[in-house]
Amino acid sequence: MPRPELAVGVGLRPGTTADAILAAIRNTVGDRVIRCLATVERRVGEPGIRTAADRLGVELVGFTLTELEAVSVPNPSERVALAVGSASVAEAAAVLAGDGGNLVVAKTVFAGVVIAAAEFNS
Repeated sequence: MPRPELAVGVGLRPGTTADAILAAIRNTVGDRVIRCLATVERRVGEPGIRTAADRLGVELVGFTLTELEAVSVPNPSERVALAVGSASVAEAAAVLAGDGGNLVVAKTVFAGVVIAAAEFNS
C-alpha cells in the first residue's frame, strides 16, 4: 500500500531561494510524494517558494495568521509568534493544507528553512 501524500508546511525568511527550500524539503521528507506546499499567506508571493512549488509541480497555498494561530501544534514557538504573529507556521500550515491530517514530520530546521509535513486526511 503506497504511503499517503504529504502537505508540506514551510517557514522561511524573505529572499530564501528555491534551491534552499527544495534542499530542506528533500532532507526532511526524503522521496515521499508531496501534494502541496503551504505557508503563511504573506510569503506566498516570495519568488523562492513559488519556484520551489513550480519545480515540484505542486500547488502553493497560504493561510492567514488567524487560521494558523487556531491550529494546535506540538511545537509552538514564542519567538515565531513575536516575529510573525503566529506561534507556528510550518506545522500549522501543513495540518491545514492536509485537511486536518496527522502531522507526520514535526518542524525541522534545515539551513534556516523550517519544514513540517502532514498526511492528507482523505
